[in-house]
Amino acid sequence: MKIYTKKGDKGTTGLFGGSRVSKDDVRIECIGTLDEANSTIGLLRVKLGNDHVWQPNLHKIQKDLMDMMSHLARPSDAKKENKNPMPEDGAEFCEIWIDTLESEMTSPSDYFLLPGGNEISALCHMARTQMRRGERRLVSLTKTDTVHEAIPAYINRLSDLFFTLARAEMDKAGVAEEKWQLFLYKRFKAPEEK
Repeated sequence: MKIYTKKGDKGTTGLFGGSRVSKDDVRIECIGTLDEANSTIGLLRVKLGNDHVWQPNLHKIQKDLMDMMSHLARPSDAKKENKNPMPEDGAEFCEIWIDTLESEMTSPSDYFLLPGGNEISALCHMARTQMRRGERRLVSLTKTDTVHEAIPAYINRLSDLFFTLARAEMDKAGVAEEKWQLFLYKRFKAPEEK
């Protein structure tokens, strides 16, 4: 079977179930953005090396993203059932990993940071911002069709996770964070709470 079908030459693409939409449809924009994030995670994994402790979790995230993209490609009125698993534990999985990473770091997360630090940290920030863009596209999609509630929660938590991974990498490497400003909720805490 050839990789090219020529069906998309006029600017449309097929969805799960057989219908076709424009390649700039909000559903395709959402899936495409998550695909970009998944590719960035792939590059991150290559840069980390096969034996890095993050590899199993990043591999799980990549597979979960593929499953979520397949579900997003299925309109709610499609007759064909999607048998790919729905990663309903995704948000909790991220929270557990975030809490573990934060407990191992030498300083709390109180500031907005300038993305960078070193190559691994910068790649984590790339994934974070792509997840945020995917989340924005996902919100647009939810205005036109129903989306399983596990997907927005997982995507939202993934951006938090990649922020934390960026910090964890810098902390481990002994690279100073370039701070911009305190998080808003930290700036407006009551004096007795500081």
